[in-house]
Amino acid sequence: MTNLFFSDETVSDNDLYFLCYMIERIGRKVHQRNRYIVNRIPKEEWRRLISLASVFHCENPLKIESDWIENYCLENGTFYITQVDPQLVDEIPTPIQMGKVYTRLILATLQPSEDYIDGLIRVYNDEICETIDNYNCSAYYEPSYIITRAYLNGGF
Repeated sequence: MTNLFFSDETVSDNDLYFLCYMIERIGRKVHQRNRYIVNRIPKEEWRRLISLASVFHCENPLKIESDWIENYCLENGTFYITQVDPQLVDEIPTPIQMGKVYTRLILATLQPSEDYIDGLIRVYNDEICETIDNYNCSAYYEPSYIITRAYLNGGF
């Protein structure tokens, strides 16, 4: 995928990872599922954001979080991803860890006709995200190939 602003540069896997990380941070902040964040921001805006990811990477994530919430009119919801059964979960994964989980899944299932943004929208809108984001089960910490196989097979 070519950077929108610098045609001699390509968008990297790290740029995709940055978006996945920010989606996770913002979802936790506004108490919404990640799908909500992905669908509230238009596809062309995602293309702009991924092209700027290497610049955003140098900024304070709290500022970016705040800017995205304001700029894209993201509303508070009632989904508390970190409310888990303490008997089942010792440690909740961080946004960094979950950003990596989703980045690996997008990259592993990317179709030849897709760019990173098409893959991001496809994956975050799949029902498997409800299982991955249920920290009371083990899906989020399964090896990448298990998560990919589950995605391709329609579930765990």
